[in-house]
Amino acid sequence: MTIHLVKLCVGAHSVADLAQWQAGRLAEAKKGGKPGRLFHSTHQTPKKTEELLDGGSLYWVIKGVIQARQRLVGFEDGAKADGRQCCHILLDPELVPVYPVTRRAFQGWRYLTSEEAPADLGGSRGSELAALPAKMRRELAELCLL
Repeated sequence: MTIHLVKLCVGAHSVADLAQWQAGRLAEAKKGGKPGRLFHSTHQTPKKTEELLDGGSLYWVIKGVIQARQRLVGFEDGAKADGRQCCHILLDPELVPVYPVTRRAFQGWRYLTSEEAPADLGGSRGSELAALPAKMRRELAELCLL
């Protein structure tokens, strides 16, 4: 059974901001001769890796709203800049906008079932929503109008 992760995206103001940050990180890695891979570092390794890698995604909470997801492609041991051990959650570079869903702040990451996961913005209604500015989508979701 597929499950997902949900994580706060601290510091990003929009999906475009996250995409720009990730593009810069990829460019910096390639410039340094390292493989161009996207990952998120976390202290704890998820225990349900098999279910997560069976089509799971990392859903990003930006400014209190789940706004995008990235497909999970793997997990590996890593180290933080200060040398502490961590887990690297490997991500597909494609950021997929999803129907905005408000989410309260939390620490770390949480599991998300497929039934709880917001749908991708697609189809006629999704295209209309995707055309709205991200700030407006977020505000509509906060008002429970989406």
